[in-house]
Amino acid sequence: MATERVTERIVDRDGGRMTYVDAGGGGSGMAGVIIGIAVLALVAIIAFFVVSAGRNDAIRTNAVTSAASSVAATAAKDVGNAATIAADSVNPQK
Repeated sequence: MATERVTERIVDRDGGRMTYVDAGGGGSGMAGVIIGIAVLALVAIIAFFVVSAGRNDAIRTNAVTSAASSVAATAAKDVGNAATIAADSVNPQK
């Protein structure tokens, strides 16, 4: 619940009297604290998702790289074996 603070100041000048009323409440109170906590939580959540996305991209890249190198190694071995078999069938060793 918002509270309102009224400050009254009376000033005497040359026998005349002036009254100033300042009704502008001074602090942001509990609403400011709640908004601050909400903004901090939002920043933390966004940071978590950004870091997680970066980590997931790195994991995916490593998995694809590993699979590609495994396939390339197996393919190279198979091509070498096929070449050896083809060479032996064309020019059999005695």
